[in-house]
Amino acid sequence: MKLVVVESPAKAKTIEKYLGPGHRVLASYGHVRDLPPKDGSVDPDDGFAMLWTVSADRAKQLKAITDEAKSADTLILATDPDREGEAISWHVQEVLRAKKALPANVERVTFNAITKSAVLEAMGRPRALDEDLIDAYRARRALDYLVGFTLSPILWRKLPGAKSAGRVQSVALRLIVDREREIELFRAQEYWQVGATFEADGQSFSARLVQLDGTKLDRLSIGDKGSADAAKAVVEAGRFTVQSVETKPFGRNPPPPFTTSTLQQEAARKLGFSASHTMRVAQSLYEDGLITYMRTDGVDMAEEAISAARRAIAARYDAGYVPDKPRKYVSKIKNAQEAHEAIRPTDFAASRGGSGDHARLYELVYNRALASQMASARLERTTVELSDGAGRAVLRASGQVVLFPGFLALYEEGRDEKADDEDAARMPALRQGDSPAKTGVTSTQHFTQPPPRYSEASLVKRLEELGIGRPSTYAATLQTLKDREYVRVDKARFLPEESGRLVTAFLERFFERYVSFDYTAELEEGLDDVSGGRTGWQDLLAAFWRDFKPKAGEVMDFKPSEVTAALDEFLAPWLYPPRDDGSDPRVCPACGTGRLSLRGGKFGAFVACSNYPECRFTQKFGQAGGEGAVSDGPSELGNGITLKTGRFGPYVERGEGDEVKRASLPKDVPQDGLTLEMAEKLLSLPRTIGAHPETGEPITASIGRYGPYLLHAGKYARLASTAEVFETGMNAAVSKLADAASGADRKRGGAREPLANLGPHPESGKEIKVLEGRYGPYVSDGTTHATLPKSADPKAVTLGEAVELIAAKEAKGPAPKKKGARKAPARRKT
Repeated sequence: MKLVVVESPAKAKTIEKYLGPGHRVLASYGHVRDLPPKDGSVDPDDGFAMLWTVSADRAKQLKAITDEAKSADTLILATDPDREGEAISWHVQEVLRAKKALPANVERVTFNAITKSAVLEAMGRPRALDEDLIDAYRARRALDYLVGFTLSPILWRKLPGAKSAGRVQSVALRLIVDREREIELFRAQEYWQVGATFEADGQSFSARLVQLDGTKLDRLSIGDKGSADAAKAVVEAGRFTVQSVETKPFGRNPPPPFTTSTLQQEAARKLGFSASHTMRVAQSLYEDGLITYMRTDGVDMAEEAISAARRAIAARYDAGYVPDKPRKYVSKIKNAQEAHEAIRPTDFAASRGGSGDHARLYELVYNRALASQMASARLERTTVELSDGAGRAVLRASGQVVLFPGFLALYEEGRDEKADDEDAARMPALRQGDSPAKTGVTSTQHFTQPPPRYSEASLVKRLEELGIGRPSTYAATLQTLKDREYVRVDKARFLPEESGRLVTAFLERFFERYVSFDYTAELEEGLDDVSGGRTGWQDLLAAFWRDFKPKAGEVMDFKPSEVTAALDEFLAPWLYPPRDDGSDPRVCPACGTGRLSLRGGKFGAFVACSNYPECRFTQKFGQAGGEGAVSDGPSELGNGITLKTGRFGPYVERGEGDEVKRASLPKDVPQDGLTLEMAEKLLSLPRTIGAHPETGEPITASIGRYGPYLLHAGKYARLASTAEVFETGMNAAVSKLADAASGADRKRGGAREPLANLGPHPESGKEIKVLEGRYGPYVSDGTTHATLPKSADPKAVTLGEAVELIAAKEAKGPAPKKKGARKAPARRKT
């Protein structure tokens, strides 16, 4: 018997069906061992020896693999065809070796797609484990451990509120913080554009002023309304004729098929998916045999796939859309490892696959891969210049027309930022000497815009351009930044939180080399050298540790006050920018005599006045000083209520001394639009709704650490918003409390209409239905529920498929009870 080990149960089930009798396919459920999160897991003094431990949630699966291995004559390691897949295979082998259960014959096979032909072909050409890839995995894992478990304790001791640092995580965070600094220091510049509209042969077009009185104009040449009005007057007075017409044909080539990075970028732009969601959906499509392996930086497709794509193009369009020669692509990305194909559908005859988000992502993959083998688009760009009779003004109009759409008939790549569509306008046929009718003249005011904040797509693109990290890790890196609350996402853009700014400033000041883009990219190249067998993994780690360890020890010896003082000096240009009146930016705006400086507190850093406690002026760390900063001095709202800003954000206050009452502003109550009425409501909390009709005890509504809530007899229920705190009535409150107590709010919906009725079970006669559940669609005969594969269309499931799924679920038996489940109390002896 041959034992085949893969990562996931879905993959195991499919492959076992392909291989047939004589094979037992089991899933490892991902990595089976890891470095325990404690000191000593990597020992630099012992050749960077690593202490691997079996993951607690993998013990049961490892036992099943071990039991089967004892009776197997061959072990086939068929995990994913990348570094992580190689590492999982190595871990499984080492665990079995330690348990003396390793079969005599061990083979490693890889396939790029989970189709029968690909799997069977791979089984016919086994190989040994790739030691270079395993060494690269060990080097990366040790590096990440050493950086994280060295820097994080320093952060905990020197920066209250900081949570962790990481080799790639911290550099990605620096990109976000650097962009925010650019935005805050940006000063908008006014400029004006003057243009005119014309009409010729019944078609209108627009032209802009590009030359005035012999001077060429750029975008910022007209900087005020007076100059714009003067230029507008010249255009209004002129009679314009066509001075020149230039027509240039040009072509656009299709983009290559997706890599991991470009898939994440395009799914973010076109589908609104996060990087992590994109990878989860892509993983399911891969395991269901619909697309090729989704962790790759290769941009070309296999010869047979290219041939299939060309046939599909000819069938869908015509021969003119098929280029004379197949297209070949080469990656332009730094450090690209083109060991695998690009991401493509496994069958170009299937233009649809899956349902919901799976169908949307599959369509994106399919269209991009098919378009990559289509003919180029042919376009024509026309540029017309018009001048007035006096020679004072020259206007320019441009436009383009698609002569042959080529790949654009199917696919056009998205953009991170809105493009200037001036060239996209259509132009009438014009000849030199023509005098189109002028129908209007405009002058419009504009302001230069700061660089945009990073979206997931543009950040992933930037990381890849810099050669930082690997595309397969970007989703986890970005999720970590969000989980650590170093950043937040607003309107699909990353904004750094105060804690993220502070950590970045600390690392830039004390560990500048290790968060520099060049060094991180060089380290990435070194890791690639390990995977290519050009560098030893221990040599790379030794070179890194030789400099990093003493630097970490030096910083650990600093006192927290010394760290704060150094950061105050380092951040001075940002915290205390020059004032318009030329006065000292460090002078306290509240008392006028104290000096501002950075302070450290239990919950993080803030700016305060040196005259404390007489002057209580404070400024949040994440709020740059100078013009445009919100003053933390009190703002009178009326009725003795003031709006203030403290270390923990804005709050309202009424009274003094022992009678003072304060209330923080909730996140959904903007500081800018705060009214006296809302301030009074916040200070009046908790609000008593009334007595519960059954218990007679009061029901109150208020706002706590985790948001708005209801309280009755020690039991809580969440509210959706601050508005509900003041609007929820007795009936709604009783209902919400009851739902929270019973969990009915999570079960709400009761018996829903089935998505499909498939008919009676051929053996039991029970009616089989397709239903929508909390975790997705499933089939049920009323007794057994079986979840549908994520890529399956619930409305296309057949009775036979449903019977097979239910039988497989019944064969597994009931789910094991969770540990810690409460047992019935023992009967007391009398």
